[in-house]
Amino acid sequence: MDWTDEQNKRLTDLGAGPDILASHFEDSAERNRAFQKIEAGLAHETGDKIRRHLAEVRRPELVVLREKLAAALVAAGFTEVETPLTVSRLHLERMGLTEDHSLNRQIFWLDRNKAMRPMLAPNLYYLMVDLLRLAPHPVSIFEIGPCMRKETQGAQHAAEFTMLNLVEMGLPLPARRERMEELARLVLKASGLPVDECRLTTEKSGVYGETLDVESPEGLELASAAMGPHPLDAPWGIDAPWVGLGFGLERLVMARAALDGLTLNPARAGRSLAYLGGFRLNV
Repeated sequence: MDWTDEQNKRLTDLGAGPDILASHFEDSAERNRAFQKIEAGLAHETGDKIRRHLAEVRRPELVVLREKLAAALVAAGFTEVETPLTVSRLHLERMGLTEDHSLNRQIFWLDRNKAMRPMLAPNLYYLMVDLLRLAPHPVSIFEIGPCMRKETQGAQHAAEFTMLNLVEMGLPLPARRERMEELARLVLKASGLPVDECRLTTEKSGVYGETLDVESPEGLELASAAMGPHPLDAPWGIDAPWVGLGFGLERLVMARAALDGLTLNPARAGRSLAYLGGFRLNV
C-alpha cells in the first residue's frame, strides 16, 4: 500500500526524498502511523531551515542567480536591457503566434491587441532593429525577467516564470554554432552547474522549427537555443546572422539544488507566497 495522494503531496511539499515517497506498507494503519511520524519530523526540519534562511541567507536564490548571470554576461561584453511586461498582438504574430497557432492558447490576453509577454524574444527583436543600425557588429544584448503562460502547475511548468534571453546579432555565419555553445557554457558556469555533465540536444520547436536544447545532468531541459538568418527575421526587417539562447531561471535553480540532493519544482524555486527559500511555510 502506498501513500494517499494527499499524503504524497504533503510530504513532497515538506521536501521528502524519493526514498520516503516510494515507501510501501502492509495496511492503512501502518501507513498512517508512518505518515504522522515522518510529517512531524519534516515539519520540524522545515521550520529550522526557514529560521536559518531568515537569519543567514536572507535572499531568494532566484535573485542571487539573476545577479550572477547579469554580471557574467556584462563581463562577456553583453548589454542588459529592460523591456515592457506586455507585448502587442502584431509582434506576437511576427513570431508566428497567429490565432491558429497551438501556443496562442497559452497567452494571457489583456485585450484584443495586447497580452502579457509569453516570451522575451519579440521585444528583443524590436530593439535589435535599431541597434543593428546604430552600433558596430556584433550587437550583444540580454534581458532577465518574468514571462507568463497558461501552464498547468507541475514538476516542470508554472504560469509565471523567469527567463534569461541573450542574443548576439551580426556574427560571421561560420561562427554561429561555436558561439552558441560557448554562450551556453558561460551561463551554465555562472549558474554553478557542471558544464561537462550537461548535454546539448537537437529538438523541434513550435516557434523556431528546430532548436539546440541544453539539459542538466538529470535530464531537465534548461534552455533552448536557435540561430539565424531565420524565416522569423523577415517581418522585422533583419537579415544579420545571429544566435539566441533562452534559459529558464527556475529550472537553473532546480538543477543546482539537485546537485545537493534537493528536489525542487518551479513553485519552490520561483516567486511564491507559499515558500521561502524553497521551504514550505505551511508547517
